[in-house]
Amino acid sequence: MEELLIQNARTYAAQHQLRLAERLGFGIHGIVFVAENNTKAGKTAVKVHRATVPFQRERAVYERLRDARVSEILGFNVPQLIRVDDKLLVVEMTVVARPFVLDFAGAWLDTPPDFPDETWVEWEAEKREQFDAHWPKVQAVMVALEALDIHMVDVSPSNIAFLE
Repeated sequence: MEELLIQNARTYAAQHQLRLAERLGFGIHGIVFVAENNTKAGKTAVKVHRATVPFQRERAVYERLRDARVSEILGFNVPQLIRVDDKLLVVEMTVVARPFVLDFAGAWLDTPPDFPDETWVEWEAEKREQFDAHWPKVQAVMVALEALDIHMVDVSPSNIAFLE
C-alpha cells in the first residue's frame, strides 16, 4: 500500500511540474511530502490518501476553510488549499509553520459523530493528558472550527501544534 501512495504522489508531482522532496509526515490516512515547483520558487505540501472517504473529508474541510477565507484560527496557522486530484486522492496545500492546525482527514462536517457518552469521556481524558496545560487552548480552537461546522475528532499534538 505504501508503494502505491508513493507512486500516486510521483504521478501527481509529474502532472503539475513538481519535484517531491522530504516526507513531512505520515499516518493512518496517508503520507505528506514537501513538493518544490520546477518552474517557480516555493514549496507546497502534497498529501496522498490511503482511502477515498478520508480524502473526501479532508478536501471538503479545506474547501470550506478556503471559502470562509480562513488562514488562521486563534493564532494557529491553517494550510491553504492549492488543488486536489480526486483520482489520485491527493490534496496539495501550503506549508505552514508552528503554531498550526492541520490534518482534517478525520474531521466531520456539519454534525459531529454520534459516539456514546463514555467514548467522549475517554476521548477527552486522553486529550487532556496529551495536551496538558494547552488543553483549554485546544478546546478553543475546536470551538472555532465548530463555528464553521467542522468537527475535529482526530486531535493530537502533531496536528494542533504549539510553538514550544
